[in-house]
Amino acid sequence: MYIVFGVLAGALIGIFAPITVPEQYSHYMAIAILGAMDSFFGGVNAMLRNKFQLKIFLAGFFGNALIACLLTFIGNQIDLDLFLAAVVVFGTRLFQNFADMRRFLLTNGKKTYKIRSKGSKDSSEN
Repeated sequence: MYIVFGVLAGALIGIFAPITVPEQYSHYMAIAILGAMDSFFGGVNAMLRNKFQLKIFLAGFFGNALIACLLTFIGNQIDLDLFLAAVVVFGTRLFQNFADMRRFLLTNGKKTYKIRSKGSKDSSEN
């Protein structure tokens, strides 16, 4: 739970602090934030399932941001938008983590049942 408060406090400080990022670094910051958000939602998802490990979270948090920035840097050097690969991967994982959290919270961790078509037989119906 401390991590959630830490991230919220960091976000509020970032929003209200008078710090500006130079334009040439804006792609790097945007992609690093996306990588960090992916790790944050993955950590919250793991906390909900009681599988959270701080070492894994921190490695993913900083590793994702670093790899995303490295991809962006290499892409800039060869004049190719490699940062789009990170955007797609982190965006997909972010939405997947959110969907997993939503599903877990709405079902309270209970087993979910699939809707069956009219023609299918279930062994519990006999």
